[in-house]
Amino acid sequence: MARKKLKVLSALDTAKTQYYHFKAIIVAGMGLFTDAYDLFSITLITKMIGRVYYDDRAGNRQYVTPPVIVSALVAVALLGTAIGQVVFGRLGDLKGRRRVYGLALLLMVFGSLGSGFSICIKRTCVLLSLGLFRFLLGLGIGGDYPLSSTIMSEFANKKTRGSFIAAVFSMQGFGILASATVTIVVSSIFRHAPGAKEKQHTAAAADFAWRLILMLGSVPAALTYYWRMMMPETARYTALVENNVMQAAKDMEKVMDISITQIIEETSPTSSVSSHSDYSLFSKEFFRRHGRDLFACSFNWFLVDIVFYSSNLFQSHIYRIKLKDKNNLDVYQEAIDTAKLQAIIAVCSTIPGYFFSVYFIDRVGRVKIQMMGFFFMALAFFAMGVPYYSYWTTDDGNKPRDNGFLVLYGVAFFFANFGPNTTTFIVPAELFPARFRSTCHGISGAVGKIGAIIGSVGFLWASRDQKERDQDGVHVVGIGMVASLCMLGGVCLVGVVTTFLFTKETMGRSLEENECESEEIT
Repeated sequence: MARKKLKVLSALDTAKTQYYHFKAIIVAGMGLFTDAYDLFSITLITKMIGRVYYDDRAGNRQYVTPPVIVSALVAVALLGTAIGQVVFGRLGDLKGRRRVYGLALLLMVFGSLGSGFSICIKRTCVLLSLGLFRFLLGLGIGGDYPLSSTIMSEFANKKTRGSFIAAVFSMQGFGILASATVTIVVSSIFRHAPGAKEKQHTAAAADFAWRLILMLGSVPAALTYYWRMMMPETARYTALVENNVMQAAKDMEKVMDISITQIIEETSPTSSVSSHSDYSLFSKEFFRRHGRDLFACSFNWFLVDIVFYSSNLFQSHIYRIKLKDKNNLDVYQEAIDTAKLQAIIAVCSTIPGYFFSVYFIDRVGRVKIQMMGFFFMALAFFAMGVPYYSYWTTDDGNKPRDNGFLVLYGVAFFFANFGPNTTTFIVPAELFPARFRSTCHGISGAVGKIGAIIGSVGFLWASRDQKERDQDGVHVVGIGMVASLCMLGGVCLVGVVTTFLFTKETMGRSLEENECESEEIT
């Protein structure tokens, strides 16, 4: 196609790695850092909320936030994320990546601050307010996904594009670690404050502590707002969607070490740029050319998010089993111990998984890594599920083999990130034409978040044993941990099959080559 002859696009594909690439990784990655901090801190915050708002006066002697409240707080943010991905993804194609990039970030800042304030101190009012602001936070987080990945993919060269996008996504791991670290630090400070041993003082201080932890999530997003606004529009969007090749060349010269004389066209390229077929989104022609790719990206993201968000909530389940006498702990120590577990998992499995993806994604390929990740996740979940109760109970009174379970849990998280959790973020940013790229990424991510809602809320209830009763004595219907973990393993095996049958390899190819391949399919 004529578009491949544009010098500015050729220069982007062959550009050497330079300072601006790393700057773009940090600026774009800080959005994902904030995303992870805000989404994953809620499992820590609910510990404090349970101690503050569900004490003896509320008739709950175990100081536990009811599962329905935990489910609602998780689901409302994920629902906002799904909506934000679709809305901001579409706006990114219609109005430009840069124009809506800052708006998503502002929503994240406002949502984080609002979550901390939560208007009032009465339990019902606080929880409703917290849910509202977490929904707004989710909108901003959702908007950041398609824009960050698309911007990075359109700035990168074809040789290291996968590593750059994976590096942006890897900031999630540091966000998870940051949420645990901040919780530990804040809780430690409040725990050693004067009067912390008095029950009335502790409740009031803990109510402030969890709000402070949530509000601190706005700091990294606010710090990167200026740099995001200083980023130019991507050259690919300017040249291929706005049909302004000259402006694309000027923007590229500003941020990359390249002379405009090397990328300016000798003749007017307007006719060649706009020569592509003028089919609309969701038309028959769109589905003929890109329907399979959109299905593959969406369905694989749906599958991995079922497993990934279920696994994250399972950290609380592990903690509840390992800490049998938690009522003897104060509110801060319980939050500290829970955060330590999250930090250990992040350092030992989550972050290394991201690093492996950054290193191997442009050496092994997206499809192989995604299939491998799904496969080893399935093995880990079956190994955790089938002998589940033997990890936590013994007949001879010896210490349970819970460390073996935690190792397998870490293996599952490692291969999620050195596998489909990373690749499903990368591939949608590489397969679709520039005028549909962030839209299709947003749709894929939104379908994934539907899976996250199913996984997080559904697993929270399904994993409960059929013989359990809640604090009100109401019978709880569940299929138990064994069946739940084995079901997650089955979901992973489905991911292996769908990746093999439907997912295309994009390694080492320019974005325009991937687009041309799709357009040649009949």
